[in-house]
Formats: sequence, structure tokens, C-alpha cells
Amino acid sequence: MIFNYLGLTFFFHFHLLTVAPGLDGIGIKDINLRTILQTVIALALAYGFLISVKFLSKWLSERVPLRFRAAAKQSEPFLQALILLTSTIYILSLFLKLSTENLLAITGTIAVALGFAFKDYVSSLIAGVVALFETPYRVGDRVQIGENYGEIITYDLRGIRLQTVEDNLIFIPHNKIWNEPISNANNGALEAQVTTDFYLAHGVDSELVIKILHLAAYTSKYTQLKLPVSVLVEEKPWGTQYHLKSYPIDARDEYVYKTDLVRRVKQAFAKHNFNYPKSNFSQE
Repeated sequence: MIFNYLGLTFFFHFHLLTVAPGLDGIGIKDINLRTILQTVIALALAYGFLISVKFLSKWLSERVPLRFRAAAKQSEPFLQALILLTSTIYILSLFLKLSTENLLAITGTIAVALGFAFKDYVSSLIAGVVALFETPYRVGDRVQIGENYGEIITYDLRGIRLQTVEDNLIFIPHNKIWNEPISNANNGALEAQVTTDFYLAHGVDSELVIKILHLAAYTSKYTQLKLPVSVLVEEKPWGTQYHLKSYPIDARDEYVYKTDLVRRVKQAFAKHNFNYPKSNFSQE
């Protein structure tokens, strides 16, 4: 990623030096073997730092206490952006005589040129920077983007990688934030509310069902007891629908948690001989 990014930057910059009238004051330094060697070293170091940041953030997030895991992961995109920015400025300074005014001029001109030539790519880069500050999602969040739902495991400048329940990796560019609704289940927290639905016949004692659902949630080893547990009831033509809303200690355990709740609730229903809806129905 860094080689593509810097390569595009240099290509457009040297081209614009010859065609952009506002950049006449920028001079090109003598390019010699030492300059080339410094450039190669800088690129290698930048690449090494990017890989190290990704590895260390993942390694650290799995070893710190749970409450610090999200913070450890969320530092990765900021550090990556800092490394790329610093590397780009340093390498440009090896080839160009840059003042503060010149640096601003060339940055703006390159941005315009890249914007025309690589509209979608640059749109994703800009959206990635915007997302760093508006934080519609972070590393470790469980999000729904379009039809894709899962945990964000990496945050690059151009997009994110989403790990689904089926253990698939999906790359989603950041420019989706311009026109796609984003549903964030935990928004940087360790806990994410889980809704588990149950369906019973009309004649079942609702008060007893609610007590069973509360008991199942409060006695589960996965439940975060500091957060509320609630049961919502909806009457349908085919029966009664119960929504058990509770929080696992770790959002990663969402489906394991739901399985644990369903297994133990069904055992309790069986002991009381609760009847299930007999007719076919569709959820509304």
C-alpha cells in the first residue's frame, strides 16, 4: 500500500512541476546515489513500521485487560496515517526544495490531480481520514454495512476488513460512509446488546415466560450483569413474540451467547410444557 501511494504521489508531483504555473518556485535537488539510497531506506522503514504497528496492535489487544482492548486496536489507523504522512514529507524533501508555502502548494495540487485521475481511490482515502474523526466505526466494532455484518479486524487508509460470522474476510472501502447506512452494535465498547427472540402460543402464561427469560439471562456466564436485561412482548396473529435484550461481557461472544440462552430457555419451556405456535407464520 505504501509503495503504491508514494509512487502515485511522486508521479503526479514531477508531472505537475512542468505544467502547474503556481509551482514555479519549487526546485528539484540533485539526485544522486545517496538520495536514492535514503529513499529506499525510508520506504523500507515506513513499510516496516506499518507492519509492526499492525502486528503490535493486534498482539497487544489480545493481552491487555478487556477494557483496554478496544483502545489498543483503535490506535492502529492513527499511527498508520502518521507514518505515511511523515514518510511522504521526508521523501519529498529529499528530491525537492520545499518551503512551507511550497509544501502546501504541492500538496493541494497533487490532491486535485489525484482526485481527477483516481476519483474512487481518493474518495476512499478522504473518507478514511474523515472516519478517523467522526468514528462511525473502529477496530473491534461489530458493524452492519449494507448486507455485510461482522467485526472490524483491520482499519487501513483505504478501507476496512470485516470478519463475518462465517469467518469470511470482506474488504469494504471507506467511501461507503458517504451513501451507506452503518449500524454499529458496540461503538467502541466491549459489550453489544443482543436480542434473542422466542415464539410461543397465545395461551402461554406471559408472566412466567418473562421470569424464565430474565433468569436465563442473569444466570448465563456470558452476561454482563452491570447492564440491563429487558423483555419486550409483541402479540402477533399466530402467537406471542418475546424479545430478550441483554449484553454479553464480550461482543465477540454474541452468537455463543445467543446459543447458550436459547438452549437453556428451551429446556425451561419443555419443563413447563409450553406450546409453540402451530401455524406457519412470517416475521413482521
